[in-house]
Amino acid sequence: MDSVLRTHARFGQRALLLTTAAVPLTGWTVHAIALHRRLAAAKKDPLTGLLRRDAYTARARRILARHGDDIAVVLVDADHFKAINDGFGHPAGDAVLVAIGVRLTAWAGPQASIGRLGGDEFAVVLQLPAGRRVHCLAQLVRMLNTPVALEDGRTVDVAASVGAATPDVTGSRDLTQLQRAADAALYDGKHSGQAHLATKEHAMVASINGRRAGRPGTAVWGRAA
Repeated sequence: MDSVLRTHARFGQRALLLTTAAVPLTGWTVHAIALHRRLAAAKKDPLTGLLRRDAYTARARRILARHGDDIAVVLVDADHFKAINDGFGHPAGDAVLVAIGVRLTAWAGPQASIGRLGGDEFAVVLQLPAGRRVHCLAQLVRMLNTPVALEDGRTVDVAASVGAATPDVTGSRDLTQLQRAADAALYDGKHSGQAHLATKEHAMVASINGRRAGRPGTAVWGRAA
C-alpha cells in the first residue's frame, strides 16, 4: 500500500509540475500573439488599413530591388478634399479616404506596397510592365473618380490626381527619386482627370517638402470616364 501511495504521489507531483509549467507557457504564447498583433497594427494606418510611411517604404524598396525596371511608383492626391470635409463633414471625408484605400488595394493587388503618406496623400509601388501601363493607369483614374456613397444615403463626387514614375523612363531605381519624379508629374496634371507619367526632366526637378518648382513637359496616360 505504501508503495502504491508513493507511486501516486510521484505521479501527482509530476502532473502538478507539468500543469504549473503549462501556465506560463500559455501566458507567453498569448502575450506573443498579442504583441505580434500590436506590431502589425502599428505598421498600418488605423483609418484606411494601408501601410504607414515607414512600413510602406520598407516594402517598396524590397519590391524595387526584386523587380527593377518593371516597377511603377504611383502617387495619388485627392482633389478638393477640404471642400468635402467642409461641405459634407469630416465623417464623409473619412469615408472618402477609406474608399480610396479600398480602390487602391483592389487595383494594385496583394503584392504591392500601398501606403497612406498622410492626409489625403497615398502611394503605391507595384510591378507594372511597360505594355500594361496605359491601360492600368487609365483604369486607376476611373476607379478613383467614382462617387462614394455615404451611410446616410448621400453621394460624394470624388476625384484624384495621379502621377507615376518608372525606372526605365527616369533612369533611377531609387525610391526617393522616383517618388519625387512622380510627385512632380502629379502636380503638372493636378485636377486634369488624367494620370501623368514622369519624364527624365521631372526626375531632375528640385523639390521642397515634396512639392516642386518649374513645369517640365509631361506624358499623359488615359482620361477618366
